Amino acid sequence: MPANSQQEKIKEGSWREMGLTDEEFARVKELLKREPNYLELGMFAVMWSEHCGYKNSRPVLKLFPTEGPQVLQGPGENAGVVEIGSGLAAAFKIESHNHPSAIEPFQGAATGVGGIVRDIFTMGARPIALLDSLRFGSLEGEKARYLFGGVVGGIGTYGNCIGVPTVAGEVFFHPSYEGNPLVNAMCVGLLRKEKLARAVAAGVGNSVMLVGARTGRDGIHGATFASEELSEASEERRPAVQVGDPFMEKLLIESCLEIIDKGYVVGMQDLGAAGLTSSSAEMASRAGTGIEIDVSRVPRRETGMNAYEVMLSESQERMLVVPRAGCEEEVQRVFERWGLTAAVVGRVTDDGIFRVRDGEQIVAEVPVRFLTEECPVYCREEKIPAYYEERRSFPVESLPEPADCGSVLLRLLSSPNIASKEWVYRQYDHMVGINTVVLPGEADAAVLRIKEAPPLGLAVKTDGNSRYCFLDPYRGGMLAVAEAARNLSCTGAEPLAITDCLNFGNPEKPEIFWQFRQVVLGMSAACRALGVPVVSGNVSFYNETRGQAVYPTPVVGAVGRLGDVEKRCTQGFKQAGDLIFLLGPLTAEMGASEYLSVVHGVEAGEVPLVDLELEKAVQEVCRSLISQGCLCSAHDCSEGGLAVALAESCISGGQGAEIEIDLAAAESAQGKNLPAVRKDGVLFGEGASRIVISAAPSNRAAVEKAAREAGVPLLFLGYVGGDRFTVKLKKDGKESLVIAVPLTEMTEAWQGGVSRWMEQ
Repeated sequence: MPANSQQEKIKEGSWREMGLTDEEFARVKELLKREPNYLELGMFAVMWSEHCGYKNSRPVLKLFPTEGPQVLQGPGENAGVVEIGSGLAAAFKIESHNHPSAIEPFQGAATGVGGIVRDIFTMGARPIALLDSLRFGSLEGEKARYLFGGVVGGIGTYGNCIGVPTVAGEVFFHPSYEGNPLVNAMCVGLLRKEKLARAVAAGVGNSVMLVGARTGRDGIHGATFASEELSEASEERRPAVQVGDPFMEKLLIESCLEIIDKGYVVGMQDLGAAGLTSSSAEMASRAGTGIEIDVSRVPRRETGMNAYEVMLSESQERMLVVPRAGCEEEVQRVFERWGLTAAVVGRVTDDGIFRVRDGEQIVAEVPVRFLTEECPVYCREEKIPAYYEERRSFPVESLPEPADCGSVLLRLLSSPNIASKEWVYRQYDHMVGINTVVLPGEADAAVLRIKEAPPLGLAVKTDGNSRYCFLDPYRGGMLAVAEAARNLSCTGAEPLAITDCLNFGNPEKPEIFWQFRQVVLGMSAACRALGVPVVSGNVSFYNETRGQAVYPTPVVGAVGRLGDVEKRCTQGFKQAGDLIFLLGPLTAEMGASEYLSVVHGVEAGEVPLVDLELEKAVQEVCRSLISQGCLCSAHDCSEGGLAVALAESCISGGQGAEIEIDLAAAESAQGKNLPAVRKDGVLFGEGASRIVISAAPSNRAAVEKAAREAGVPLLFLGYVGGDRFTVKLKKDGKESLVIAVPLTEMTEAWQGGVSRWMEQ
């Protein structure tokens, strides 16, 4: 038995303070056939936390499709990797940093960016783009504005300093996130296929090196902190939030990519959650080896640190590297040239044991598989929430129709969930690297030029609608994937794969676990239908404050390929006289819409049903027309429905539009009988599988032919032009003007929806 690293006996209940249950502690003793010492207990606690061990989610995650001809690396590594052509591949992943951002928004968000960037370059990929997905309470609240401002500042500062552009994202505001914001960060990297690196501690006898920053006491038990609900005491956990140094991260990127490029590396992994403990255990587990770490060799920036603190520290900008035999000095020279430390702190062994030394003294000795493979897995009870049927069956048709749809449109455009997010992205450098060819706000997804292999391009986007998932998690999960893929298709890009960040409350509550499993089932169905496997991701549970969970929030990060980046498409109307169409069905589904929430204060009704075959066909037609040069613009219909999508295309293009919708003709064309269609449902309902497109008159025949041959509904809506946005509804020979709003008024409402709160 190893010596006790703290020279003290474990106190009664100390395992509970670390996040282990009594049953789990008993299992630890059963596996070891003895009582663990304090350091070993801490190692088990972090490795068996939800954040590291996925003990509540692992069985459900197996439902995802993860393979495809384009997939080079699926789940199980630091990031997923897909082939994009010309010998190149894209590595990408999204992760959460929710709890740290709730108590220290700037550093919580900044270190979230730093961590996800390290996950990418450890694969041998150069980071080329950052994205985010953010959730906060209502902007009317001072705390929400404080958290929002701090998080955006942290993301912008870190990304700008390391020279990786933040090119796309999304923000949603809702009271359920009041005490528990969600901060999800995504990174995309580029690599040559043959340079793909993996996080394995292979090669018995090989050295193990700790490179990058020196180790301090920040972030100790951060993984445990991320695996529990927030409470009044959480403010006292500020020491668990890591502090980032983006300038050191930039040096780390360059030095790590250099040693991979020169062939010095067997395996490499970021020291993220649980620090040296998790990186060592996971690398050894993947390789089926053992590993020995000597904490006395770890470079430190604080004095008096003991083995427990060194092994569990989550100090940032550190990597664990297993160099090829005999390459240690070359690795050290590279890191010294970049002004970073690189120390041999251990070796790979053949006995399957994770052994921790402090000089000559063994202070921990645990079989690797006990920490990884023997992590308990729970199949939690499921229960449909009491609210589900009541909200789903709410009679939305009983709500009064608005007298002035123009005022409703302006109100929706100024809603923070729909309004311009320029206040956010103007703090980000989205042009560094000069590869961003579609900027934030110009399209449904960002587009990057791949200058290593012209004319290739990548489209990237994050998306998710938590209101849908709260009201119907299965449909919400399907729609999250469908909309993310649709966003890519609107630029002309073919969706390749997705990464996900699944943010939920406490999985030990049957209602929460039911939401989680239903969301994954819905997402999986959409992924299979659309041919987009899940190649990486993250689960974040325990997003609750004082027992109140956030809305179930699956965030989808999608990556797509453009064969010719010069044929990319944006959302703004281009030229007066262009024709405007709705590609996809004209629907009037009001349930779960932003309109109901903003105008009627109601979050209820049926979530729109997505026909996945139709969804796939609509996206294929859109991409085909863009590749043929037939479209001037394409914009997804989502929050706010058809009227908002049309208005946004007007605002983005600086053009007005004259729209006339013949409801009878639309119903006939779809072969559906919709006698009870309401104008607010048609204008502001959020039915799926719909894209607003515009084309020059000379391309009308080609557009109509493509839709007809694919069996996709297509409705002519009107013309681009003028300085107003007008909508007329026509049925049974009667015509009524329901919206007539000046372009300047719409633009002002949309541009001020967020900034008016943050600049007051």
